[in-house]
Amino acid sequence: MGFLKTILIILLIYYTLKLLARWFAPKLFNYAAKKTEDHFKKSFQQYQNYSQNGEEVNEGEVSIKKKTSPQKKVNTDNVGEFIDFEEIN
Repeated sequence: MGFLKTILIILLIYYTLKLLARWFAPKLFNYAAKKTEDHFKKSFQQYQNYSQNGEEVNEGEVSIKKKTSPQKKVNTDNVGEFIDFEEIN
């Protein structure tokens, strides 16, 4: 009798979760879609504000901005002597 009762409880829980998922899954997906849409709108608006406030760039024109590094490169020409080792059998 205990085995049958356990099986019935498991089936009841399974179908209850299935029913709840059918009700709440569309609402959850709509919420995620709205959040993603808001994120993209915000990102696009920031890009639009940057391009309006920044330099004027015509459509199709390419501009490259390079950042200067504050560190100076170390001269590695005079590091030391290179010794080539050979394998001896």
